[in-house]
Amino acid sequence: MEVQSKVAVIAHRGASRAEAENTVRAFRRAGEMGAEAVELDVRRTADGVLVVHHNPHLHDGRLIAGTAHRDIPAEVPTLGDALDACEGMWVNVEIKNDPEEPDFDATDSIADETMALLLARHTDERWLISCFRVETVDRCRAIAPHIRTAWLVSFPPADAAQQMADKGHAALHPWVKALDRSMVDACHAVGVQVNTWTCDDPVRMAELIEWGIDGICTNVPDVALRVRAGEPA
Repeated sequence: MEVQSKVAVIAHRGASRAEAENTVRAFRRAGEMGAEAVELDVRRTADGVLVVHHNPHLHDGRLIAGTAHRDIPAEVPTLGDALDACEGMWVNVEIKNDPEEPDFDATDSIADETMALLLARHTDERWLISCFRVETVDRCRAIAPHIRTAWLVSFPPADAAQQMADKGHAALHPWVKALDRSMVDACHAVGVQVNTWTCDDPVRMAELIEWGIDGICTNVPDVALRVRAGEPA
């Protein structure tokens, strides 16, 4: 895959410093600011509705996987409504499927259902699918090899770039505090892009851009856009 010449500004859970995270307002605000992309988190209700929420529990402590959609707060959007709010941007859809969390799905049926919803929209170039669980990412690529996929990882192993290339994944998504220039170079050498999370520091943003990073996932897309343009943050 060709490495992008222009770093993408990816709004982490939308413009989440300006609006409540993972809400329609946050996604729309990111677009108004000029972000190229949005990152959002997908979970599933007790009755099988895909919704956008970072944590497995709602703010009142109820487990999303144990709650029917009709009882989910209105500010928690369905995945479909969230994607509608991201019109004009590409979307990094993070599937939340952590073995350490109470809604873990060992069968990866949440990946099947997420991919089915995305494929039904017939705008496959808009999606980039990621997950901390590499087996879930592999499942998504097996379902639709033409849709971009990425491994989300806090501390990438030394051979992470080659692993992604060998499996045909488009990108590696390492934690910004674990990222150095050699990792960026190693990924680019095998045709793998690098989108890092979560960076809100303008000085660090400028360094990442100088390294040739492909995407910066940030809570402050307006700041990242100014840094990218060479303007005061």
